[in-house]
Amino acid sequence: MELRHLRCFLAVAEELHFARAAERLHIEQSPLSRAIKELEEDVGMPLFARTTRSTRLTRAGKLFLEHVPRVFAALEQARGSVKAAASGYHGQLRIALSDGITPSRLPALLAQCRQDEPEVDIRLFEVPLSQQIRGLHDDLYDVGFAQSDEVGEGVLAEPVWHDPLMVAVPSRHPLMVHQRIPLDEVLRYPLVLCDPLVNEGHARQVARVLRMVDREPLVAEQVASFDLMMALVSAGFALGLAGASQITASREPGIVARPLAGRSPMLTTYLLRMGIDPSETLARFVQRIQSTDVPENSRPTSPRRPAPPEETEP
Repeated sequence: MELRHLRCFLAVAEELHFARAAERLHIEQSPLSRAIKELEEDVGMPLFARTTRSTRLTRAGKLFLEHVPRVFAALEQARGSVKAAASGYHGQLRIALSDGITPSRLPALLAQCRQDEPEVDIRLFEVPLSQQIRGLHDDLYDVGFAQSDEVGEGVLAEPVWHDPLMVAVPSRHPLMVHQRIPLDEVLRYPLVLCDPLVNEGHARQVARVLRMVDREPLVAEQVASFDLMMALVSAGFALGLAGASQITASREPGIVARPLAGRSPMLTTYLLRMGIDPSETLARFVQRIQSTDVPENSRPTSPRRPAPPEETEP
């Protein structure tokens, strides 16, 4: 089995069309078909069910597809490590990011890392939560940040940052009469929420809050990024639900952050890593996070029950 076989497989698996895959790889269709046949002989199973009208993955092909992208990811990381060493770096920290991590804290943390250990090469990977968890198990990432502690066996999830969940409201919206908006009032209007396939942990935390009221939310749109969420809120398309710092970081005009009435729920960001003894570089990174000062209204009174924010308008 050679890398060219895997590249051919990946192209056909993603295109589900041999002619388009061959065009994408800049080769003729005949050598592509031959490469797939060689690969199938090597694994001992057909990977594609092909007819004159369609091409689809077999069950074996679907299982194989779960592993092939990780091969290329590991190869790319190996190349990055060699380049980093050639550039004078003496260590590497691979950080996976999921769920649109709180923007106000990550830059400060990375800047501190650069200041404390400039010889350590820091590499960032924006991936969905499920991919982050697989990557931690496969040693593609050293550590990660996500807004979920439902990470399965073998992965540690430590709460590190807490951000008040706020309502992003257009400045001329009727709900602006409220300094703290009741949740049942929020649910009278369309919402733009994060896509749970892209921001899985964030979507879970918001869904738990929405279930506190016996009213089905009217979801106007699900988006992959907070930038698009804020753009739709600014346009008056819907209300948004996001962390206070995410709304504050938005450059869209005409958006006001309002807290929810009562005990304001918190969005919790977790540090994810494997439950084994960390490397010295990773241990120092974790210690740096644990010693980072955070705003008082973001500090939890316990690992699971964050304290409410002060009774002031952000």
